[in-house]
Amino acid sequence: PTDPPPTTNPPPGTKVDNPYVGVRGYVNPEWKAKADAEPGGTRVSNNPTAVWLDRIAAINGTPNSSSNGAFGVKDHLDEALRQGAGYIQFVIYNLPGRDCSALASNGELGPNELPRYKAEYIDPIAAIQSNSKYSSLRIINVIEIDSLPNLITNTSGQAGGTVMCDTVKANGAYVNGVGYALAKLGAIGNVYNYIDAGHHGWLGWDTNFGPTADILKTAAVASGSTVNNVHGFITNTANYSALQEPYFKVTDNVNGQTVRQSKWVDWNYYVDELSFAQAFRTKLISVGFNSNIGMLIDTSRNGWGGSARPTGPGATTSVDTYVNGGRIDRRLHLGNWCNQAGAGLGERPRANPATGIDAYVWVKPPGESDGSSKEIPNTEGKGFDRMCDPTYGGNARNGNNPSGALPDAPISGAWFSAQFQELMRNAYPAL
Repeated sequence: PTDPPPTTNPPPGTKVDNPYVGVRGYVNPEWKAKADAEPGGTRVSNNPTAVWLDRIAAINGTPNSSSNGAFGVKDHLDEALRQGAGYIQFVIYNLPGRDCSALASNGELGPNELPRYKAEYIDPIAAIQSNSKYSSLRIINVIEIDSLPNLITNTSGQAGGTVMCDTVKANGAYVNGVGYALAKLGAIGNVYNYIDAGHHGWLGWDTNFGPTADILKTAAVASGSTVNNVHGFITNTANYSALQEPYFKVTDNVNGQTVRQSKWVDWNYYVDELSFAQAFRTKLISVGFNSNIGMLIDTSRNGWGGSARPTGPGATTSVDTYVNGGRIDRRLHLGNWCNQAGAGLGERPRANPATGIDAYVWVKPPGESDGSSKEIPNTEGKGFDRMCDPTYGGNARNGNNPSGALPDAPISGAWFSAQFQELMRNAYPAL
């Protein structure tokens, strides 16, 4: 007798190695409607993007909000079934004392509100995601972006150290919150957890690289979790780091100087996101994560196409002319993160694009603002960060460079038409 043919979906409770393979991704109709309303937007509006659960109210939907839609978690899951989608992506993003080093994305929960995070945020999400009605869907959770790496880079003694980062490090809010989310959501047979792991321009130095891997491991085994609740990691979430820099390598030398000495690279060991993600995966396995973990890279805004895109290496006058003339990433500084001028859509979402990479994904929905360019009073818990102000001259964390942010931006998560148009203009690969 012959073996039965393999099925696309394994039996309930058995996870596939790569949840992005062989199935269509969920297209969020609320994001699609905004993209479709833009001239030319239909060219990209059928791409899967993630649903951001950035406050408790988002679980049931926020019909009167500018930064979430009326759909709640259940609505999105029901719509995914209706679409015949094979996977759906959620961003779990509401830690106590969230984003302890940035103001545009501070959350609703204070640093000591871990019990509320568990009972009012994670538990209700888990209750919905565990409904057997959705067992045919591969539910992918991106766990708490911009959180754990902050405990390494933005506490006392660091250039960007803050009191809030000190607080959530000392009280264990981040480590225990992430551990609880992993344990609760990871217990569901068709759920896949990917923890946020920063990006190369944040963690590419030895002083950050190893310690961040260690804190990720600490969180993965906190609050009753184990590493088996971690399917993989994501880098470059809502960021702009170039996927690959084809015109210079970290090992290049110019006139006897390594490119690591250039102002742009600043002694980093990585110059692009793909090489960082692959190397960080190896490091994570070495500290105790499973050998079959996969990486995701958010490519929603890291294309850097258009007329400003270099077509070859820079002049070899100095390491700076060489790097600056040839780099794809056109930001003023690698630390700039808010509504970056000149950015473009990157690689479209697809599975298995490179060794160790489960997928390129659009976790940050293109066209949704990173933060307002000036203070805008709101009832959605969205603060104002000077890094989103185009007139801001910078701080220690971005080498005192201008912010590079676009003007006239709305609060984080709200639709930013001018940015969406620029992202399409500068898409690479081009639309």
